[in-house]
Amino acid sequence: MKIAMIGQKGMPATYGGVERHVHDLSVHLATLDYDVTTYNRAWYTGGKQKILDGVHLVYIPSIHTKYFDTISHVFFSTIHALFQHYDVIHYHSVGPALLAWIPKLFAPKTKVVITFHSIDRFHQKWGRIAQFVLRLGEYSANNFSDETITVSESLQNYCLDEFNHKTTYIPNAVELCKKPIMDKAIFEQFGIEPNKYITIVSRLIRHKGVHLLIDAFQELKKTSTNPEIQELKLVIIGDSAYKNNYTKTLHEQADSSDDIIFTGFQSGAILHQLMSYATTQVHPSLKEGLPITVLEAMALRTPILVSNIPEHLELIHDPNALFIQNDVSAITENLRNFFTLSFEERQNLVTQNVGTVFNQYTWDVVMPQIMQVYKPIQVATNKPMKQPHTQTA
Repeated sequence: MKIAMIGQKGMPATYGGVERHVHDLSVHLATLDYDVTTYNRAWYTGGKQKILDGVHLVYIPSIHTKYFDTISHVFFSTIHALFQHYDVIHYHSVGPALLAWIPKLFAPKTKVVITFHSIDRFHQKWGRIAQFVLRLGEYSANNFSDETITVSESLQNYCLDEFNHKTTYIPNAVELCKKPIMDKAIFEQFGIEPNKYITIVSRLIRHKGVHLLIDAFQELKKTSTNPEIQELKLVIIGDSAYKNNYTKTLHEQADSSDDIIFTGFQSGAILHQLMSYATTQVHPSLKEGLPITVLEAMALRTPILVSNIPEHLELIHDPNALFIQNDVSAITENLRNFFTLSFEERQNLVTQNVGTVFNQYTWDVVMPQIMQVYKPIQVATNKPMKQPHTQTA
């Protein structure tokens, strides 16, 4: 079966939850003998590799600006895909879904699948015109696809309420993995000590709430006499794909503190090191789909504290790990409370999280559900499907 992935920035994934999802999904499909092609933006990946882990990489130009990068890349990618005789074209996110009508009209034998990753129009970086266009993308995702996948139950309910459309709920997934052996050089590079910092892994855009965490961290350090807290640093892992005032504001906000470090985008071994040896990871986001960075922290056995938005509540239930969204004092108090927990209580948070990931959010759990979405085409082409291996905790 030939499958095209369109909408993501590229592969290999260096940042971005959608990019991480598409990268891992494509590789897992390739190991099961699917013929997978991802459409990539050269500015994101460098545009050199043609095959990665069995996945074919195609580079298509785009108009590399905030408002036209995605839609131009998806348009050119879709036109290219029409002539490649794919069995499935799989669009990712509601912006790219805006053009799903093209293969429906000009390649009716090709199955169109759309993954609804988040309600992008609610993100504060978009103006009214962009919000209207993204609303059209939501409509398209629910009306111009053969199958619509939603990555969280709250998104599934949203599509049912807004468009009277029953989508297929298939969550994001991660791999359970062991804590990596400490590489001290990585920590020296950023001027931090293992187990003596808080981290956040996020794009630097307003709805992720990084500014809230900076304020809460500064307040915590100012008002606490706990020696563990006084030794802490805040490590902000991520950046913005485009220049914006918000990123500048964050740096200005942190200027008065010498214990706040911006690492920029990180991936691979460096990211896993920084996440694995954090005292805790915090995710104060105001809007999400189903955040992969939260799942990764859970899988890496790093305690994570999250805002009480519906998508986080699908993953985490322990009140010790939750704080009221968009509330600096709530984040401060939650952090203060975390540092009063005993080692056993912190480990209990970790144990709950690992169990949640193992039971619901590993690729071994998710892949059969993805394969079921593709199954009608698979049966029609009469090709046997390999079954994914079974993972143990």
